[in-house]
Amino acid sequence: MTPLSSGFWSPGDEPGHRKFVTLTGQHQPFVLEGGGQLESVTVAYETWGTLDETRSNAVLVLHALTGDSHATGEADKGHLTPGWWRGVIGPGLAIDTDRFFVVCPNVLGACQGTTGPSSRAPDGDHYGSRFPVITIRDQVEVEVALADYLDIETWAGIVGGSMGGMRVLEWAVAHPARTGHAVVLAVGAAATADQIALSSLQVRAIRLDPDFAGGDYYANARAPYEGLAIARGLGQFTYRTGLEFETRFGRALQVESETVGSSDYAIESYLGYQGAKLGARFDPNSYIVLSEAMNHHDVGRGRGGVELALKSVPVPVTVAGIISDRLYPLALQEQLVSLLPNASPLATISSDFGHDGFLLEVEQVGAVIASALRQ
Repeated sequence: MTPLSSGFWSPGDEPGHRKFVTLTGQHQPFVLEGGGQLESVTVAYETWGTLDETRSNAVLVLHALTGDSHATGEADKGHLTPGWWRGVIGPGLAIDTDRFFVVCPNVLGACQGTTGPSSRAPDGDHYGSRFPVITIRDQVEVEVALADYLDIETWAGIVGGSMGGMRVLEWAVAHPARTGHAVVLAVGAAATADQIALSSLQVRAIRLDPDFAGGDYYANARAPYEGLAIARGLGQFTYRTGLEFETRFGRALQVESETVGSSDYAIESYLGYQGAKLGARFDPNSYIVLSEAMNHHDVGRGRGGVELALKSVPVPVTVAGIISDRLYPLALQEQLVSLLPNASPLATISSDFGHDGFLLEVEQVGAVIASALRQ
């Protein structure tokens, strides 16, 4: 069982390259779309490059479900894993830190320094089950407050994939004057039934773990990491492709044996490993909160529907999809391009990795982003 203390970042832990700011909403507390509120939100973020005198060269990078602010850089003190987009962000790379001032915040509801369920509430105890329902729009409003704090009126570019791409779309729809060029990778305008089904099963797996304790497990010796491992396995199955699994694993056993049932299949071991690895750095409650926020994703909600919302976007948008993505198939990106009035032709990424191609196909993805930012 993974130690509870390793599943989330907390004050007193090594900060690594994180910077921190505590923000309030436009009218003091952040009033959330679901009816709750947060008196303030602490945001962990990282930056690279230099902000120019006109403050016009800033690029906002938005991470996906289990990402964090450490978008580039090595694993070191405070960062259990290397940057998730190391080949994309840096000097001379697609998001060129010699040219741009790059900002990557940890998202609201997460567990790597930004306010989430594992954070301390005003009464001093962990939020746990008391953490309010949040949406993609709520996350973006916190990012808007961060931009205000950094005195960045308009981002030269906003870039993100999957859950990060949801937030890019929301920026473009809700805050077009502050969005220079939107780059949306591997996502759609609204969560589909398929995606909601996956997330709901993942959430159930965590909540049915005997150690879940209704979400208030932080003072306990055990946390629901077995449920989180199952949730991650379900996700990993949809993030990749059958072709990749067949090529890498086929019917191979983890330990070769002639006795049926005496060894796991290699693919089973791989999925278990991915679940355990996530448990070393992620809070199960955050997985629930962020998964449900993704389920609520719908740029058309309260705006007359998806078509009307997207057709109102005046900013240039680059949309890219992964040909083999079975979770966010190309039809969703084709819809975006057809409805966004200033969208470039759809960029397609060829990959055996499925949805994870937006993270792994560094050269192809980098070329799409670099082209967008040159505009």
